[in-house]
Amino acid sequence: MTAMRRGNDQDVVQGDLVIGVDVGGTTIKAAILDSDGLEYRRSEQPTPRHLGPDAVIATTIEAIVELRAELPEGARLRAVGLVVPGIVDAEQGIAVYAANIGWQQLPLRQIVAEAVGLPVILDHDVRAAGLAELELGAGRGLQEVLFVALGTGIAAAVITRGQVSAGATGRAGELGHLPVFPEGEWCACGQRGCTETYASAAALSRRYSAASGISDVPAKDVISRAAAGDRLADEIFQDAITALGRALVNYILLMDPELILIGGGMAASRAAVLRPLTREVQAGLAWRRAPAISNGKFAGDAGRRGAGILAWRALKESTL
Repeated sequence: MTAMRRGNDQDVVQGDLVIGVDVGGTTIKAAILDSDGLEYRRSEQPTPRHLGPDAVIATTIEAIVELRAELPEGARLRAVGLVVPGIVDAEQGIAVYAANIGWQQLPLRQIVAEAVGLPVILDHDVRAAGLAELELGAGRGLQEVLFVALGTGIAAAVITRGQVSAGATGRAGELGHLPVFPEGEWCACGQRGCTETYASAAALSRRYSAASGISDVPAKDVISRAAAGDRLADEIFQDAITALGRALVNYILLMDPELILIGGGMAASRAAVLRPLTREVQAGLAWRRAPAISNGKFAGDAGRRGAGILAWRALKESTL
């Protein structure tokens, strides 16, 4: 695990701090944060999902313990915000289901809290990332925003009336499982033609590797190959843009957002994704202008920052 200093942190810090942890399908990211969102230390390491759920839990706990050992002198660690993918029961502290990690009905809040001896707040990773952009990032001051995380999978944070909405059953924002190609490829969810099956980083890599015979081509390389004139990469990338564009058009027509923010690992491609995506969305809106589509401020860091915000909220509301 690598840990490094961030921002203007000092060797001696007077006051309370929290740890925010974002357990992703690819990377576990953590940071020590103050109430203003300033990072004091951070860490990142691969998610060992190939070793099973227990290994992911152990690595998550290790990340917290190792960062705690890096706590600046004079500071007090108050809580841990922990955000994870899939379906989350935040109130009960249960990771209900995550296909890319393999856990089901897991009392994750209790497990981690008992292991580290601190209060733990559990919530959904993409909603937390959207919260970070709303509170501290590119969505600050806005009321109607959609934050879309393009990573191993695709999910979104629905922000309406200045609040991140979980929906009636905690499943709001499943943009990745909106069918956009009725006769398309089968998705792991059991539907055909889902956005995620074409437009996620995993889909770009999988579809290019299958068609080219070249194994393990990362999504960023598929995008760069498309820009360089690789016809196969371009076809696969255009499928991704079409799929994501159709999903966003549906959301725009239903919810009328002021802004669409793109985050997650694929946000690093910036204009290579944003420009064709903006054109695709506008082409799908015959009678109205599309809202602005831009990158979030925090890219792949939004989840851990949002986890920190959730921990601070709980502290301020005296729920811990």
